Amino acid sequence: MARVDAHEISDQEYDELPELTHADIERGVWKIAGKEVTPAEGNASFRLALKKQKINITLDPDVLGWYRAQAGGRGYQTLINATLREAMTTQKIEDALRRVIREELHR
Repeated sequence: MARVDAHEISDQEYDELPELTHADIERGVWKIAGKEVTPAEGNASFRLALKKQKINITLDPDVLGWYRAQAGGRGYQTLINATLREAMTTQKIEDALRRVIREELHR
């Protein structure tokens, strides 16, 4: 399967592909980070993806490896974004700052 995923489809190969029918599209399944989700979740994720900004970030190799493994190789950036969003919405910034300050004071 890795070989199939690594193959880049040429313009000619695209031209030879049959057109998708409405029935083909209806049979499609939304997946985020390799996990099947509802059409509503898939559409919401797609809309969010259109608004995302590209950045460069340096992560520890084990952290990146863990996210890639969790996502099955593809969709790991979406998984990292979801984790950051969850942390952002569930933990108030004041609580995070207090915790960091306490940890730094006890070093």
